[in-house]
Amino acid sequence: MLTRPVLVVLAMLLLLGQGVARADVWAYVNEKGVTHFATERVDERYELYFSDEVPENAARARGVPMAPTRLHAFFEISPDYKAVRHLLREAARAHGIDYELLQALIATESGFDADAVSPKGAVGLMQLMPATARGYGLADVRRRPVARQLIDARTNIQIGSRHLRRLLDKFPERLDLVLAAYNAGLRTVRKAGNQVPPIRETQDYVRTVLALYTVLKPPTWRAAQASQLARIDDAESHWALNY
Repeated sequence: MLTRPVLVVLAMLLLLGQGVARADVWAYVNEKGVTHFATERVDERYELYFSDEVPENAARARGVPMAPTRLHAFFEISPDYKAVRHLLREAARAHGIDYELLQALIATESGFDADAVSPKGAVGLMQLMPATARGYGLADVRRRPVARQLIDARTNIQIGSRHLRRLLDKFPERLDLVLAAYNAGLRTVRKAGNQVPPIRETQDYVRTVLALYTVLKPPTWRAAQASQLARIDDAESHWALNY
């Protein structure tokens, strides 16, 4: 549903992964039932939900549930996700954003916990700062400050999607920069020379959202992206040999 050309997401994972184009997904569920995702095993609580490198027969022998079954099963059984997926579809249509991109971003931001509040004050499903929401017209009203309004799932998703759409328009062919700006701020990305800033949290965030996005897309989409990446590699090899 992106109105701009679809990006080569696997190439972004290649760059962010320092030479390894992989979409491994690890996760753990905390005591509140909120799932946290990462592209590496952050600590012993994390379990492998998806790996590009584990053959199916080896995975069965080792007891590793293979994607898409385990990762997709999370979304199938998660009551928090199922409660808002119609709102994701609504926002995806309204703002011209891939449904799976919203799905991946919210999974990374909040694990679909609508009541989530970060130590920095980011609120709700898409972890919006009240100041950001005010910039999109949400105003404090008596007994309902912006922070409280952002707990409402529809309000949060609609404003978060408007913000994401704005960043997609700023970087129409650089989804990595879109995500970096969503996490660290547009000004930070600009100061980094329009590159993913050298902030570990932001780099891990971008890598995780891209990995989830890649896995959540249909297999035919992933195959097309891999084929496109291969054509780019072939073209670069040809250029290096002949010029």
